[in-house]
Amino acid sequence: MNNEITVCITFDFDADSVQVRQLEEPGRISKGLFAIRRGIPRILSLLNKHEIKATFFLCGWVAEKYTELTKEIIANQHEIAAHGYLHENFDTLSIYEEKAIIDNTTRILGEFTEKIYGFRAPYFKLSSNTLKLLTEAGYIYDSSLMADDHPYILSFPESRSKMIEFPVEWFLDDWVIFESHQHSPKVALDIWKSQFDNFLEMEDIPPNHRIINYTFHPACIGHAYRINVLDRLISYMKTKNAKFTRMVDVAKSLFTE
Repeated sequence: MNNEITVCITFDFDADSVQVRQLEEPGRISKGLFAIRRGIPRILSLLNKHEIKATFFLCGWVAEKYTELTKEIIANQHEIAAHGYLHENFDTLSIYEEKAIIDNTTRILGEFTEKIYGFRAPYFKLSSNTLKLLTEAGYIYDSSLMADDHPYILSFPESRSKMIEFPVEWFLDDWVIFESHQHSPKVALDIWKSQFDNFLEMEDIPPNHRIINYTFHPACIGHAYRINVLDRLISYMKTKNAKFTRMVDVAKSLFTE
């Protein structure tokens, strides 16, 4: 059995986009701003410490407002991918609204880097049109669905196009673990390590698809005791010879299979 494993560490860089879109009061907005003041700097420092590259899913609005942090992410050779413009609920939008948001976000993020390859839907919610619109816009991967526990191909026969899907899960999402359920650091680390260890042993996963990804949010994981959990998780996975890479690099290799 091939026990090599690839890990994609990903961050949904929402900042205060959700609170601004929902016209919330200053206290709620400040929770999103923690990502700017502490979350992103701590994350970049941790990734630099471990010498690994990650993928950051940015809202177009966040890239426009926090230009210097966006540039810093790219300067550290991390990938930026799309996460809507203002953290919209894509499942509530018309096809015309979705297309306008995807095109606008792609244009904004494209001003910071050569090309945008990936997308993750806010709240993991897609409409029946989203994936088709993404392929038409030139995206090669999505990370919003839950139909498997390793990357798989999404095909669109009518257009003869395809995408790579990097599946997500709620228990691999820091917001659910820490914010929705207020689990302890021990519980969080046990869950994330356990999935990694058992995933490594699954015999029904092709060796080149033994790829796992975690979803983190700078406004959540950036808190002191939580960033320590991520540090410990990465350190543990490194003892198991995990290979860390950006989603775009994995997607390109799988796309050519």
